[in-house]
Amino acid sequence: MKRILAIVAATVLAVAGCGGGAGGGSGNRLSIATGGTTGVYYVYGGGLAKQLSSNIANTQATASVTSASVENIKLLASGKADIGFSQADTAADAVNAKDTFTAKQPIRAIARIYDNYAHVVVAPGVEAAKVADLKGKRVSLGPANSGTQVVARRILEAAGINPDSDITKQQLSINESVQAAKDGTIDAFFWVGGLPTAGITDLATSKPDMKLLDTSDVLEKMRATYGEQYVPLDVDMSVYKLSGAIKTVGIANLLLVPDSMDEQLAYDITKTLFAKKAELTAVHPEAEKLDVKLGQQVAPVQLHPGAARYYKEQA
Repeated sequence: MKRILAIVAATVLAVAGCGGGAGGGSGNRLSIATGGTTGVYYVYGGGLAKQLSSNIANTQATASVTSASVENIKLLASGKADIGFSQADTAADAVNAKDTFTAKQPIRAIARIYDNYAHVVVAPGVEAAKVADLKGKRVSLGPANSGTQVVARRILEAAGINPDSDITKQQLSINESVQAAKDGTIDAFFWVGGLPTAGITDLATSKPDMKLLDTSDVLEKMRATYGEQYVPLDVDMSVYKLSGAIKTVGIANLLLVPDSMDEQLAYDITKTLFAKKAELTAVHPEAEKLDVKLGQQVAPVQLHPGAARYYKEQA
């Protein structure tokens, strides 16, 4: 299975190359910046690529493996990707030139698509009942240039932990984090994604004594510091074939494009996204969350004019 994923990822990257669809024209080669191969962005992005290729004339779309939100926005801004998945908090930083971004990024939104769930995964045998218990432990914050790392740092800080000095910090992808937890080389890791995330399902299946921490105790401090983009969400652990339920920090996901994208192309992407909801849901259940009314809630990012035209037609 790992070999198959590696071959698929390599092929996707080779075909995707550089973005080229932002200006429209006689043909569009669209590169969709997603995330790691066992995360929801990659699966959803692959499904979206298929629908865009099948339903927009003269268009070939491919999904690229990336480190996710931060990298995706940088790829959009540099013209190396045409569509990108991002958490709303990272996108807000991008348009406001905050934290990772030293300048305002030229991006627009197609839609709000579903909510991400903060997963704080504790390896088997590790004593930790709340986020504050991670102090002094070996913790992966997610890969560099990822939205997961942005959220991980904010959760730790809200729990009174300095992510640079109070833990033994690692920056692993979801795939690497799952393997490290299996091997016992890390005590815990952060992942921010939809339900279910394949990598965590894999870990829960092989190591059912793993734990997911409740993060509700840090939510209010995060909201006070960073705003109401962070919301409380419930996780029924049966989604990972485990028992019980927890509350965790939630963050909306946005589908983004460069602000220079051709208006008709942005319209066609938005129309296809919602028209092919059933087909996308068959690829990943988070696509069931697609909703025209909710899709427009992308502030502080602005809707692309092409997307705005689609939503106006649906009113």
